[in-house]
Amino acid sequence: MTELSSAALPPRPDVGRLFTGHRRVRLGDVRPDGSLRLDALTRYTQDVSNDDTGDAELPDAMAWVVRRTVVDVVRPAIFGENLEIVTFCSGLGNRWAERRLSIRGDRRARYEVSTLWIYIDAVSGRPRVLVDRFLELYGPAAQGRKVQARLTHGPSAADAEQVAWPLRRADFDLFNHVNNAAYWATVEELLPDRAERRSVPSRFTIEYRDGIGAGASVRIARLRSPESDHLWWLTGEGDDVAASARVELVDPGWYRT
Repeated sequence: MTELSSAALPPRPDVGRLFTGHRRVRLGDVRPDGSLRLDALTRYTQDVSNDDTGDAELPDAMAWVVRRTVVDVVRPAIFGENLEIVTFCSGLGNRWAERRLSIRGDRRARYEVSTLWIYIDAVSGRPRVLVDRFLELYGPAAQGRKVQARLTHGPSAADAEQVAWPLRRADFDLFNHVNNAAYWATVEELLPDRAERRSVPSRFTIEYRDGIGAGASVRIARLRSPESDHLWWLTGEGDDVAASARVELVDPGWYRT
């Protein structure tokens, strides 16, 4: 049995900005069993998030880097299902904000997602204080909730199995770094039979550190046991962790409605 996660993600607020997008699960987005892959789901959430910031006409709308993404798979979507994706701000820090996405399908699919984004200076790359315009638009929905940006997964385990992980051109985005969705493809490949396939809802968390650029040599450290599943993306000759993933179980009572 994998570890039980500690808390449900914040619910949809009654006040503040909500933005809604729609996606249909297509053939290139599913596994052989017809269920939606995690990397495809992440593409959906990235697109709707970008649509939201574009609609808001924020200054420096692209000046954000993701620090952590949590995906609660309550009920997987299937091929042909129509999804409604509602996004809102669920927490604030001085230099970061948490974006929530609530996804429901017309065939009972449900995902709850949160992503912590750091606001950065586009020139220096350093974190910067959230601007007033952002706080005016997105602050009310957060309802005073504060979030932390610290990472919790820690270094790779000494007894973890390591495998080489080749990078593809398709993994890289406009900024010449491995796109966030490509990390989820690794989870699909190396943890194909774990918690999200079971009847119990499951939580997947990826923490991003320095990212992976073109030309990097990447290894994956994998630790699987009855208690927990972990992945670490290692770069260079040492054990520098570029990102890490963890699988937990979710209390089925959290998302009954």
